[in-house]
Amino acid sequence: MSVINTNASALIAQNALTSNARASSTAMQQLSTGLRINGAKDDAAGLAIAAKMTSQIKGLDQAVRNANDAISMLQTADGAMIAVGDMMQRMRELAVQAANDTNVSTDRTALDSEFQALKTEIGRVGATTQWNGMNILDGSANGNGVFQFQVGANNTAAQQVSVTISSIAAVAAAQTTSVDSTTTYSAAGAKQKSAFTLTGATPVVGETVNLKLGDKAFSYTIQQSDFDATAATFQQNVAASMTSLINNTADLSALYTATSALGVLSIESKTNATNFSASSTVTGKGLTLLGGNNDLTTIAKARTSMAALDTSIGTVNTARSGFGAVINRLTYAADNLSNISQNASASRSRVQDTDYAKASTELARTQIIAQAATAMLAQANQSQQSVLALLK
Repeated sequence: MSVINTNASALIAQNALTSNARASSTAMQQLSTGLRINGAKDDAAGLAIAAKMTSQIKGLDQAVRNANDAISMLQTADGAMIAVGDMMQRMRELAVQAANDTNVSTDRTALDSEFQALKTEIGRVGATTQWNGMNILDGSANGNGVFQFQVGANNTAAQQVSVTISSIAAVAAAQTTSVDSTTTYSAAGAKQKSAFTLTGATPVVGETVNLKLGDKAFSYTIQQSDFDATAATFQQNVAASMTSLINNTADLSALYTATSALGVLSIESKTNATNFSASSTVTGKGLTLLGGNNDLTTIAKARTSMAALDTSIGTVNTARSGFGAVINRLTYAADNLSNISQNASASRSRVQDTDYAKASTELARTQIIAQAATAMLAQANQSQQSVLALLK
């Protein structure tokens, strides 16, 4: 059938050209960007999978950096503890020398001068050693000396590593912070009430206030948040925190009611004629030598200092051993994270990256078809010229 208004052959060629141009454009885009998926239309499911993998890969890479930062921080703490250990070794050497009766009083005074200077320096190291602006050896991290390291891409406990770095701030060998307690035994049939007040030197972060009420014992750990401008405020903060602890602990709140006012913790039995024994202590935290009254002015004190130093050196060695164990753990964690990230990147590549051999072949195919389709469109248009012969 010879018609002019509708050239079916030309329309077929034209549609083929349009479809081929689209395929050619996709191939050129893939070759230009290096990505097989440049939009959701290219592969909707693949796009979602690749995006999820990207989140994991970026999280893993950051977790590697987190682990390495944690290693650097712990190495800083370990370096400070090396200095502390060296100073303690020197102090013990001085104590051994002072314990010898070949020394006279002036000799021991001279030895004690260096001994006290080193003790002060150890306290200063503990109070001022920092990493990224944070004190790391005074037990102030998060109020309890606990550092938490995120060594995974997800918010799960298994991908977090916690490390406790205890304070080496000045703590006396004989604890100077204490709790004064008074108990009011009312008339028969009445409720018993006991009051507790922190007294003596202000404790350091990490020390624990221990109370025993009848057969119920509990402890409160001093937090950084408990400290304020004045001792009175500090006592009020501790009393308020302990009040909350008692009233929110089921086996204690069933028996006692706790209140606090002006830094005094008051505990009252809930039932009449219930008398309970009450006792309290403060447990120190840190190296037992620091602070205290250790000196080398007599043979007896020198020998006492030797024993205290043995304990403190052991504490330092234990802390350093802990640092080393965590550093090794974090090193292996970082290596594992890098390996996981590498494999995840390879998996993502198979989903979203361009296969250049395939894409270049597709581009060549579409270019050849474009040329052929253009020629066929020209032929289809030319074929209509034969109709003119019928009009002559």
